[in-house]
Amino acid sequence: MMENEVFASFTFYSTILIIKMYILAIITGQVRLRKKAFANPEDALRNGGLQYCREDPDVERCRRQVLAHRNDMENIFPFLFLGATYSLLDPNPIVARIHFLIFCVGRIVHTVAYLLRLKAPTRSVAYSVAQLPCFSMALQILFAVITHWSR
Repeated sequence: MMENEVFASFTFYSTILIIKMYILAIITGQVRLRKKAFANPEDALRNGGLQYCREDPDVERCRRQVLAHRNDMENIFPFLFLGATYSLLDPNPIVARIHFLIFCVGRIVHTVAYLLRLKAPTRSVAYSVAQLPCFSMALQILFAVITHWSR
């Protein structure tokens, strides 16, 4: 598996992105526990009582993490499919690595912009830049499939 340089590169950047998603989820949970401010009654009951089913300014800030996490799922999951399929096309390893790197950096910048509320258009630019390699991979996959079908 790791003899395929393109797939190894894809695996590296995908793993970085998955770890980033885990970190967001852990931070959100830790803030809720530390502030004893739970979103639903069953968690509050398990952690001291219904009085802890409440809102807290720090937890509300954390909700941005939830939005960033949801946005990650909407973008990283398609990247995982596109990148894995693209890796099967035997692309140029340097070009493939650039595709994966641009997407990874774009998603990290997008998350930082989301959480730190950086001025517009930082988040939009990061999102758009990260979509470019996905669009490129999708077109190359479609072209390869259409070419294969027309033989």
